Amino acid sequence: MANSWQAIAARKQQERTSRIPREWLLKEPPFTYAPNAINIPRRCGLLTEHELSITENHDATSLLVELSKGTLTSEQVVTAFSKRAAIAQQVCNCLTEIFFEDAIARAKELDAYLKKNGRPIGPLHGLPISLKDGFKVRSYDASVGVAGLCFEPAATNSALVDLLLSLGAVLYCKTNIPLTMMALDSHNNVFGRTLNPAHHELTAGGSSGGEGALVAMRGSILGVGTDVGGSIRIPAACNNLYGVKPSHGRIPFAGQEGGQKPGSTKLGIEATAGPIATTTRDCAMFMRVIANGGPELFDPEVVAQGWDQLALLNTKQKPLRVGIARGDGHVKPLPPIAKLMDDVAQTLRAAPGQAIEVMDVDVSPILSRCLKTFNGIMSIDGANAWFDHMEVTGEPLSPWLQGRLTRRPQKSLDEVRGLQAARTELQTTFLNVWKESGGYWLTDASEAHIGDRTLDALICPVAPHPIPPIDRWNTANYTAAFNLLDLSTGVVPVRAFDSQDLQGDIPSDKPLNGWDKINRELWTKVDKNVYLGSPLSVQVVTPRLTERRLVEAMGVIDAALQPLRTSGRRESRL
Repeated sequence: MANSWQAIAARKQQERTSRIPREWLLKEPPFTYAPNAINIPRRCGLLTEHELSITENHDATSLLVELSKGTLTSEQVVTAFSKRAAIAQQVCNCLTEIFFEDAIARAKELDAYLKKNGRPIGPLHGLPISLKDGFKVRSYDASVGVAGLCFEPAATNSALVDLLLSLGAVLYCKTNIPLTMMALDSHNNVFGRTLNPAHHELTAGGSSGGEGALVAMRGSILGVGTDVGGSIRIPAACNNLYGVKPSHGRIPFAGQEGGQKPGSTKLGIEATAGPIATTTRDCAMFMRVIANGGPELFDPEVVAQGWDQLALLNTKQKPLRVGIARGDGHVKPLPPIAKLMDDVAQTLRAAPGQAIEVMDVDVSPILSRCLKTFNGIMSIDGANAWFDHMEVTGEPLSPWLQGRLTRRPQKSLDEVRGLQAARTELQTTFLNVWKESGGYWLTDASEAHIGDRTLDALICPVAPHPIPPIDRWNTANYTAAFNLLDLSTGVVPVRAFDSQDLQGDIPSDKPLNGWDKINRELWTKVDKNVYLGSPLSVQVVTPRLTERRLVEAMGVIDAALQPLRTSGRRESRL
């Protein structure tokens, strides 16, 4: 049938392939380049040495310097990343919409502007930026992997798309997501599954899994994802990248395709948009440029604050004070995650000049309560909108969603009111975590009481397990709790999983619950060697709407953790 999901998917995939120039197609099947797909762009012979240099020897911040000076043209940079994105698509199936031709045409216009006027058009002049599929780009689909939403090109741009264009960015592709965008492995029936380019047996994460894979492949130097339960942070962690989930109101989000009826997000937990990048300074640059770009003129819910109006870290007067939070009280961390947190705490305490003050903080009494409230709010409409979409074309659920998502009655007004009241109570209670008097601080590495006794940031795991095999990501509470609390949160890679991480046994006591039991099986019923070389990352958390403090803390922590990356233990596939 012409309107079956299978027929629509076949047409959509054919359309996607047709938008890749023939000369950018791999000469050999991707599997012949195994075992490391990360290196395929360099080994396949499609990129010139200059294009390899552009895509491998820069981050977005340094590229912007070259673009503003005219040392590199936007046409050169956009072409290089478009070619590399085409290669990444063939290797790990990370793209949805492709608009390379439009992007190169815009790049030429920007180059002509710079040549004529002697100045860039904006702070993102000529920089190629990739987008998660939910962002609407005029004349292209925003199908979010749903067959019934295909071949319905957007008539207008999402708010952030318009803002990025006004700042001089070049948009050239959109990236893959899971069906419903509520899964943690990026598979849908229209575009298929995105693979982890460094290790095809492990998940690339979700829901911004296409962005994570594309940036890991250097097919993008800066991607924009969205996050309602971990959807930026999990793909960043899966792909050895940095990512930021801002609080609601920091980055424009209006005009997204979310598969829901208009106004539905007002009832639930509002997703936020943020960067996935290869450096902390790129995350900071993106947040700064957006804050200074008048985002409140594009989305009425954005807080009108320029970057200079946001609170700074006061690390010149006192050490950075961080709390180590080791678990969520619902699922216990597996041995390598517990070891990772020990490594992080010890390394930060030994930072040169003792510039970081470290203490243990127990936030599990709050985080363990978040799960029920988060799940309740996320299921307010009973998933009816998604099942309605799927029934039109007979789509099945993706594997990760099977057994997890069912159609249920919508919640009543009283139930919604109760859930939102519970959320507010948890947010209020969590304010005490930042203060010594709140009772959540367990240990203090320093006897000196310098200035006010408040935490600058929390450091906690991204998950209670390493990066798992495909469709095996367990609980999302380690990330989703911070969406419920609306805290500013980012991910920093630490080191690779190595042979020493294979040690450690599961406790003999009874699992806390079903989630804890499944988590233990990721250690007892999986060949643990599959984790070797996979990235281990941590989350950095700061209070609500403190994104400047967040990225500054991420930068300090990232630099302080460098000894863990250079200790000789790194066995990464990346």
